[in-house]
Amino acid sequence: MQGPKKKYGLFTAICMVVGSVIGSGIFFKVQSVLLATGGSMPLGILAFAITGALTVVCSAQFAVMAGAWESGGDIVDYAEASCGGTFSYYLAWFMANIYYPSLASVLSWVSARYFGELFGWSAAGPRTMVLSAFFLILSYAVNVLSPRLAGKIQISTTTIKLIPIVLLATVGVGAGLASGTLLRNLATASGTPAGGNVGSGLLAAVVSTVFAYDGWIVATSINAELKDPQRNLPLALLVGSLTVTVSYVLYCIGAVGAAPSEVLMAEGVVASFRALFGSLGAVLLSICVIISCLGTLNGMMLATTRGMYAIAARGRGPRPELFSQIDGATDTAPGSAVWGLFVSEIWMLYFYGANLAPSGGWLGVFAFDSSELPSVSLYALYIPIFIRWMKKEKRLGKFRRFVLPSLSILSSAFMILATVYAHGILPYREAASEGRFAFPLLFYLIVFSAVMLAGWLASRRGRRLPEGETTDEGRQ
Repeated sequence: MQGPKKKYGLFTAICMVVGSVIGSGIFFKVQSVLLATGGSMPLGILAFAITGALTVVCSAQFAVMAGAWESGGDIVDYAEASCGGTFSYYLAWFMANIYYPSLASVLSWVSARYFGELFGWSAAGPRTMVLSAFFLILSYAVNVLSPRLAGKIQISTTTIKLIPIVLLATVGVGAGLASGTLLRNLATASGTPAGGNVGSGLLAAVVSTVFAYDGWIVATSINAELKDPQRNLPLALLVGSLTVTVSYVLYCIGAVGAAPSEVLMAEGVVASFRALFGSLGAVLLSICVIISCLGTLNGMMLATTRGMYAIAARGRGPRPELFSQIDGATDTAPGSAVWGLFVSEIWMLYFYGANLAPSGGWLGVFAFDSSELPSVSLYALYIPIFIRWMKKEKRLGKFRRFVLPSLSILSSAFMILATVYAHGILPYREAASEGRFAFPLLFYLIVFSAVMLAGWLASRRGRRLPEGETTDEGRQ
């Protein structure tokens, strides 16, 4: 069976990285970071810088893998080459049924939230949630019916989304220095960090920034459709991740200079836009933010619709002959796309019940933040790949074989430990002091285990093709 056509170039791949990362988290996670640090701007900026550095290290390691891989490869290819078919299957299952769809559902809500703010809608109201579902279906339709249009959307929205970031980074810093707001915010904190100390607050802030940086790995999902992937994919990962890191740090500094920290903690970065550009300017910039968020959703949905195809193209999982089928007219896998939309809608329902529903949500203590925990668990799945890379790639020099993957392992381990503290120990301590129970990390692990168990059952019942044979003639 013929695979998808080579239709994307380097610029689209870079825009895929930048566009899949920038666009939502930076606009609403700044407030979460400040709440975690107690309004400490230096700690907030440091949190973004730390996560950015970890992202660059890990993306550099994947760039080395992409350069060494004969055809470029995606993350499932790297897992298969290093850890074997079984591990790669479960990684692909996680990506298709937890990682991609959970983030796509959050991104659709973020897009609807900023749209609703223009009209005074509630962030969790029925109009916002209906619009969230509409945005999710719209992005699905674009990626399935016209993949080339989806690529062009990614390029145009990446350009547009940089407008508010560049404006806030430049105008905010200038205005902040002139008014003294920047130095004042950097010198004083307006609250108490999470956990009551600087270390706890910084760890919680770092975990909050993960969602803002998340999505760069999505670029590997279009490897089969990328021209000259061995050259273009490594360049896209490195250039894209560096662009995002620099943009975020400058953006945060600009936000610091535009509004007092207590106002930012209460209202988010919209207060900075309003202070710098007035009500009309804030509206225009909000429109840019909406387009930015929709561009990020487009990139994530692009990967979501290909999730089950990545499994089926290797002859694994349920109904590989269905999920690997390529439609000649649209050059997409319709079965995989429909499944991606279906699972995304389920995750949207969960996100609403856990985080947005009235009276603390439907799920009570069984709620977790699906915008953060799936992202961090992916770092845990990177570690075996990095370890096996060091053992197997004997033809490489010491830096690319040992030093860079070791730094990537340490980066991933740091993210895991920070998450255990921020979503496990810290909520448990705070709840215990109030005589109640809250351990969101535990429930996430239960959900994670249930989904992976379903993957195991699917692999047992599915028809696995003989070793070396696939449903995709281009993957041998």
